[in-house]
Amino acid sequence: MEESVRKILKSIGEDPDREGLLDTPKRVKKSLEHLMQGYKQDPLEIINTAIFHEECNHMIIVRDIEVYSMCEHHMLPFFGKCHIGYIAQDRIYGVSKLARLVDCFARRLQVQERLTQQIAASLMEPIQAEGVGVVIEAQHLCMMMRGVSKQNSKMMTSAMLGSFRREIATRSEFLRLIGMERC
Repeated sequence: MEESVRKILKSIGEDPDREGLLDTPKRVKKSLEHLMQGYKQDPLEIINTAIFHEECNHMIIVRDIEVYSMCEHHMLPFFGKCHIGYIAQDRIYGVSKLARLVDCFARRLQVQERLTQQIAASLMEPIQAEGVGVVIEAQHLCMMMRGVSKQNSKMMTSAMLGSFRREIATRSEFLRLIGMERC
């Protein structure tokens, strides 16, 4: 990887042997290993270690989970907030595992649409949730720094499963509680 970074530096007209760039290939390698660590993680292993039996049949929401990922089309970052809601039946997730699950999928080359779906699908089955809702709102540097250069644009994606998809009242309650429902 380090040699590839040196080649990239040369191809853009830089001198990889100048003082400021001497350690850049090592730093880029270390950075990419961190940013792509989701490939080495098993999402089910993350959440299965924190499933607790609890008589609970109401909506549970964790909002404003920070999300940082890399666009698979341009390998530029996108970042924003992820909001998760689910209706448990007799098992709940440890709250920190929801954030870890978001990171597991986000720390891969992604498109926001897939990221949203992956998070929702991973939460539904292990606890036999009645429903799951996931909303991600993010800014994409591929839109902000290049191409159309739209600085204030945000992309919003949602995945609604089970009762969140079937029942308008459930979906509306979730969207209202995360501050997304418009009057």
